[in-house]
Amino acid sequence: VFGQISSSASQLSIKNGPVLKAFLRAEYLKQLEAQGGTAPYSWKLAQGSLPPGIHLDPNGIIGGFPTETGEFHFTVTLSDNGRPAHQKNLELVLRVLAPLVVQWDNAAKISGQRIEGSIKVSNQTGDDFDLTAIVLAVNDIGRATAIGYQHFNLKHETIDFEIPFGENLPPGGYVVNVDVVAEIAARNTIYRARLVTPSKLQMVQGP
Repeated sequence: VFGQISSSASQLSIKNGPVLKAFLRAEYLKQLEAQGGTAPYSWKLAQGSLPPGIHLDPNGIIGGFPTETGEFHFTVTLSDNGRPAHQKNLELVLRVLAPLVVQWDNAAKISGQRIEGSIKVSNQTGDDFDLTAIVLAVNDIGRATAIGYQHFNLKHETIDFEIPFGENLPPGGYVVNVDVVAEIAARNTIYRARLVTPSKLQMVQGP
C-alpha cells in the first residue's frame, strides 16, 4: 500500500500546455490543472513575472485584466498535500495581444493633387469584427474631408488586411486622421484604434 501511495504522489503533473493567450484590457481567467499526487493542490509563482494586471492565486487560477501587450515568461510551482509534499514546476508563456491592431501600410502622402496611402488592420481575436474605418484629412481651419471609408466584416484571426484611401483635395496643409472601430455585437464589445500623421502634409497649387 505504501508503495502505491508513493507511486501516485510521484505521478504529480500539470495538464496545461506551455503557451497561454490573453487580450489587452479584456478579462482573462485560466484554471491551471493538476493530476496525480494528493489533493488539495497549491500553486505559486516561482520565477519570472506575470503581465501587469494579472495574478496567480494559490488555487491555480490566473486572472485579471492585462494592461500591457507582449510575451511574459514565468514558472509556476505546483505542490500537493502529500507527506512529504511533492512539487512540480512548469514554465509558461502568457502572450497578451491587442485585439485590434491598426498600422500604416503606406503612410499618407501627397501625390499630385491627391492625398493617398493605405492602412493595415489585424483582428487577433477568435471572433469576427463588424469593422468601420474612416480616414479624414483635416485642413488648417479644421475642416475635415473624408478620403476613405470602409465598413465590412473582418474575419477572426485576419492579420494585416489592407485598406487603401485617397482623394483629390484643394491646396492647403492637412493632417490625416484614421479612426477604426471594431464591434463584436454578440459580446457587446467595441475596440477602437487611431492613427494620425506625425506632421502636416502640405498640398501646393497645381500647375
